[in-house]
Amino acid sequence: MDHPIICFGQQPCGFFPKRFLVAKILTARRLQKEIGGEIVFFFHDSDHDPRETITIMRDQHSGQEVALNFQFENRIQKQFSPLYAKRVLPNWQEKTARQLPSYVRRSLAEDFNETRSSNVADFCLEMYKRMSLLKGLRVERSSAPEFRARAVAVPDYFVDVRYEGEIVRARYRDGKLFLHKGGDRFLEIAGGEFGPKQISPTRDTRFCWMQSVIRCTHYVAGASEHHYINKADAPEVKFIKRDEISDSGKAYTEA
Repeated sequence: MDHPIICFGQQPCGFFPKRFLVAKILTARRLQKEIGGEIVFFFHDSDHDPRETITIMRDQHSGQEVALNFQFENRIQKQFSPLYAKRVLPNWQEKTARQLPSYVRRSLAEDFNETRSSNVADFCLEMYKRMSLLKGLRVERSSAPEFRARAVAVPDYFVDVRYEGEIVRARYRDGKLFLHKGGDRFLEIAGGEFGPKQISPTRDTRFCWMQSVIRCTHYVAGASEHHYINKADAPEVKFIKRDEISDSGKAYTEA
């Protein structure tokens, strides 16, 4: 290993990141001290699930928990648009900024108020940078056209297409495009021609798609990733379990 590449992946996971993401970062930094190399954050902002960005915090005085999330312009955008295409509403940011001093230190509330990003993924990434969590890390985004163009073709994937004025993430199956409406309900939508720059992987094809570009030597995996990543597809990669952290699903708001 002349040049180890230590990678971890995560969707945007709250405007203050969930603690399990911080655990991945700390694990990667610890490993870097041991073996050298660089750290790559695979930022999977092509995901569309609005639940990913729920941010759970605790009132500094009462101890009561609150779950905050972005607000969205319309139902189509909320349900089906990828996180990089879900727009940040100025009124939402102003309203949330007024609430934050009850939950976080003043400097963090000010960082939130000063962040200027047009979409949810950019907003989360900017906040992580302002919190100094990404210093020295290389960020690769699954939404980036140049990343997608370099990635290997996978048999199971989503396609970003226009639908009712919004960019949506539609599942491709048997030559057709579908939006998942919950349960066993799917809506078929018009497709048309598309290319690699519109494609992003499913959960089961995500690792090999990512690895074809990043070519990491070590991968810091979360608890669920250890169950669904097919490690036999990447015998060259050493998989590292992320360090434990308390309240892993809550927001990280520490210094």
